[in-house]
Amino acid sequence: MIAMSQDTPEDVQVRTTPAGPHDDPTMGRAVDAERLRVQAPNRLVVISDSVGHGVLSGAVWRTELTWAALLARALGIASFRRPVYGGPGPGLPVNIESLVRMVGDRFGSELSWVEVVRAGLAVRRAMDGVEDYWERGPGSLPPDSSGPILHNLASLGFDLRDALALDLDQIVQRVVPPSDDIINQAPEQSGLRAARVVFATAVDDGKALTQLAAARALADEGDPGIDTLVVMLGSNNALRSVTQLSVRWSGEGYDDLDRKNAFTVWRPSHFAAEWQRVVAELETINARNVIVATVPHVTVAPIARGVGGKLRPGSRFFAYYTRPWIRDDQFDPRRRRDPFITGAQAREIDSAIDQYNETIAASVQTAREQNRNWFVYDLSTLLDRLAFERYLNDPVAQPDWFEPYPLPPELLALDPVPDTRFYGADASGRTRGGLFSLDGIHPTTIGQGLIAHDLLQLLIDEGIAPHGTQIDFADVIRADSLISDPPAVFDAGLSVLGWLDQTFDLIRQIATLGRR
Repeated sequence: MIAMSQDTPEDVQVRTTPAGPHDDPTMGRAVDAERLRVQAPNRLVVISDSVGHGVLSGAVWRTELTWAALLARALGIASFRRPVYGGPGPGLPVNIESLVRMVGDRFGSELSWVEVVRAGLAVRRAMDGVEDYWERGPGSLPPDSSGPILHNLASLGFDLRDALALDLDQIVQRVVPPSDDIINQAPEQSGLRAARVVFATAVDDGKALTQLAAARALADEGDPGIDTLVVMLGSNNALRSVTQLSVRWSGEGYDDLDRKNAFTVWRPSHFAAEWQRVVAELETINARNVIVATVPHVTVAPIARGVGGKLRPGSRFFAYYTRPWIRDDQFDPRRRRDPFITGAQAREIDSAIDQYNETIAASVQTAREQNRNWFVYDLSTLLDRLAFERYLNDPVAQPDWFEPYPLPPELLALDPVPDTRFYGADASGRTRGGLFSLDGIHPTTIGQGLIAHDLLQLLIDEGIAPHGTQIDFADVIRADSLISDPPAVFDAGLSVLGWLDQTFDLIRQIATLGRR
């Protein structure tokens, strides 16, 4: 008998065993696809959320290092259009790496009570500068709207409803005059401010376009107008359950732009209803190839660290999940100050995501039966095959289908080999992790490279990209500052990040990234 939480919806099929991979992109169905290699005017278009947008350590900034941009570079697409962000952070809303490096450079890894005060003032000044830039300075001005629609239409915080309904008009209407908050100094409505840059040119004959409508406009530029459309959505329909460590199942209003923000994880039936609306839009987009990604198990993200041991031998779940800087000997679920979800709740979240992915895979199968050249890309299994605490460090928990992901040689040569644990580094260099950035939610640059590498292999296998096409991992490693230049302050019991979170509420601000 599976122990279920009292408020678990009846449509969540809670499972004791992990779902198997969706390892056949074609869903076992051949398609009489167009083989004429007349190049579409838009070779790669991306509809995604913060992972595709370029959020790294809490801020969207290095958009040239997203999986989308790295994939475009490998495919030789010099004209791949993406949003660009500046500012003193750099980026928005909160660049944790920048703050950690500043504290470490000025005060070292151990903060005395005097240094705590001085460091707090320094961090507050830095965050105040970021807030002023985006709310009252150059970042508050309307972005340039004169260019063509971007190829990377990813936007942080976007879930399925946002992809269906948010456009530039909606975004501008929702950006309210900011207040100069001396407590919460991250830019207000950072998701909308970031989206405004993405959607500035997503206008057709004066009509503002949603993500899906913007892709359709690009697709109408030829026959087909898009060669490959990659859709990577759905994570934000469950992610806040772990970033906020609060499970609030979707209810009435799940499909409303404003009311949906009350929920942190969607019931499978609600996800399916929203996904069918997305599919109906995708069917109108004239793309030669459509690649649809599965939703990763958000409980693998190290922002929610498992404590208290596994539920039982062979289980993939821990008794509790809390913040990574709360040590095992400090954690007490009886204290209200320690945020957590239970292992039972984590199982329910994963079970719901398995149902999401069955819905996604079924839509690809239906499309192929209709002779559409759609593919399922199993991002969920990629992350599972890299999951350190869940599987790699616990062989008894590995399901029959499990095989560790074969990392590229350049990543295997790193010491230590990158994994999914929360990042750590000291004076000697990186000590653990490396695939997730300092927010514990989003990939590092090498993590982005790994997604690009995995997607590229699908393109090669399906004859969409030529054999021999590769991601330049030597260049990716050089560009990843957390790998090539680890912040030495970071490993002191994660004390600096814990202090930053307790003092400035960073994780809550990041956890609500993009929320209206």
